Amino acid sequence: MVYKNLFFDLDDTLWAFSVNAQSTFFEMYQKHRYGRFFPSFEHFYQLYQQRNHQLWIDYAAGKVTKDELNRQRFVYPLLVVGVPQAEAIAKDFATDFFQVIHTKSEVIPHAHEVLAELATRYNLYILSNGFHELQRHKMRSAGLDIYFKDVILSDDIGILKPDARLFHHALKVANATIADSLMIGDSWESDVVGASSVGMHQVYFSPKADASSLPFPPTYFITDLRQLLEVL
Repeated sequence: MVYKNLFFDLDDTLWAFSVNAQSTFFEMYQKHRYGRFFPSFEHFYQLYQQRNHQLWIDYAAGKVTKDELNRQRFVYPLLVVGVPQAEAIAKDFATDFFQVIHTKSEVIPHAHEVLAELATRYNLYILSNGFHELQRHKMRSAGLDIYFKDVILSDDIGILKPDARLFHHALKVANATIADSLMIGDSWESDVVGASSVGMHQVYFSPKADASSLPFPPTYFITDLRQLLEVL
């Protein structure tokens, strides 16, 4: 298949969200003296991740707003351990968190070398469910912005992957067709299932997944970004 347009997810596909987020949370945990409330950072972060995961599912389904997602995920750990004035404390923590997270610059291994090569042969786009006030800043901090022709965010139109409407919107923005486009991402549901639902080919990037356990074969399965240069 001859592709012209490559659509990349951002978080944990190119920008190392898991690493950068945990680093920022640890900084905020120390700055806001959360050791007063939790026996360890690990305990706090586990509670946060537990609630955050479900809230993102609810957000994608339209069950909670963006503001409510952000409020609930930061206050939840404090409520679990019974902290007085949890709402105010969580709000201060979240404000500082969002001022720092987008300055982090860790990327997935080999992201720069792979993108530098692909950018000479394809039109590259970001297609992300991330928040518009963060994603472009994150890309600039990590030096990823130079490779991409445009950044297409669910937050800008109120529709999230895997909704087919977001993929059709992305194709329109890029003046691309399904046949000449490829979606690359680390989320099975958002990136692979979403792209497949509109007939777009997909690359499932997962360093830890077992290909034999996937619900259906993606167009391509890779565990290292350098493998993109082998399949494209």
